[in-house]
Amino acid sequence: MKKTNFLALLPLAALAACSMSTPSPTPPPPVEPATLLTWDQFLARERPQPDRTISYGDHERQVVDLYLPQGPGPHPVVVMVHGGCWSAPWDRTLMNHISGDLRRRGIAVWNIDYRVIENGNGYPHVFDDTWAAIHQLTIQAYQYNLDVNRVVAVGHSAGGHLALWYGSKRARWQPLPHVRMIPPPEFRAVVSLGGLPDLELAAQPPGSGCGTEVIGQLVGPGRADPFADTSVPRMGALGIPQVLINGTQDRIIPTHFAEDYRTKMAALGDRDIRVRLIERTGHIELVAPETAAWAAAVEEIERALR
Repeated sequence: MKKTNFLALLPLAALAACSMSTPSPTPPPPVEPATLLTWDQFLARERPQPDRTISYGDHERQVVDLYLPQGPGPHPVVVMVHGGCWSAPWDRTLMNHISGDLRRRGIAVWNIDYRVIENGNGYPHVFDDTWAAIHQLTIQAYQYNLDVNRVVAVGHSAGGHLALWYGSKRARWQPLPHVRMIPPPEFRAVVSLGGLPDLELAAQPPGSGCGTEVIGQLVGPGRADPFADTSVPRMGALGIPQVLINGTQDRIIPTHFAEDYRTKMAALGDRDIRVRLIERTGHIELVAPETAAWAAAVEEIERALR
């Protein structure tokens, strides 16, 4: 009986294996577009109410809503800054739902309002009010047992810009010599929800869902360099962690604004900036407490407050 030389057959087997077609991996199915929340649906919801409303000026918009959790404290704090393209009729009540959610989690909320661009209240009023409203936190902290050493800012849309703007200005703040004053609070981190921090980019067509005209009203027409003290990348690094959470289906603030901001701020020295893109999420989902986007925001807030 003739013996088979198995070693001689090995090259033939390898050749046969190579000639068999290897099926290519099946690509993952595309993410189906979500049915997004509408403003009518969101605004029709019953809103949680604050525990206190505190004035920091004479204008009806110069107020802060305080959400106080149960217990004696001292309570960590989220400074909440609403969006709405810096315009009427939008106000701080857009943030009531997530403010109530944070209160339930044991976190106090300092939900600020500010004058908007109508009636000539753009520059410098929007910015002056944002600074004054947040500064009021350290002034009122003792009365409400708020822990000003554990403060995180959360801003939505235009409010994301203002929260980051404050952080950049605070990084350069210096007390006046020989003047005793309560310093404005420092943030441990800023969480921007669909924010628009680079006004210079947003002013260029096609701009954002806010349009380009509103940017001109905000930064002050006729000024020689209106972005030097209003657009965060022009102002300089914050020196604190920043998280930009954006929806992949956000048609008001597309995700490229967050990516571009991260690149510019990294060049200025801010290395701790992360962009989190949330699938099946638009602009409104960012401030709805039942959504994946808000779950991501809570995760970032609690991490910063530890």
